[in-house]
Amino acid sequence: METVSWQEFEQVDLRVGTIVTAEIFVEAHRPAYILQVDFGADIGVLKSSAQITDLYQPDELVGQQVIGVVNFPAKQIGPIQSQCLITGFPQSDGAVVLIQPERPVENGLKLA
Repeated sequence: METVSWQEFEQVDLRVGTIVTAEIFVEAHRPAYILQVDFGADIGVLKSSAQITDLYQPDELVGQQVIGVVNFPAKQIGPIQSQCLITGFPQSDGAVVLIQPERPVENGLKLA
């Protein structure tokens, strides 16, 4: 396993946000949702394409908090620009389990 310095780790801006909308990404090549995630007043609402359809339904995602990388460059995915990366653990069958705080916290807080 390659190691990284603390300084390199600090460059990845991991923040908590609340999913405000989740809809099926119809144009996606692999099943995905388009999420709008509120990362608080300083960052705002960012859009993400998330391949999390195996374990989650759009209506149950709204209101859930997730951890996202908010300082990657935007990535064009079909007709949308994904502005953040929502984090999760891919299982052996490919299903992704979201990384979430174990209790509610303020949107925009940085992972420490």
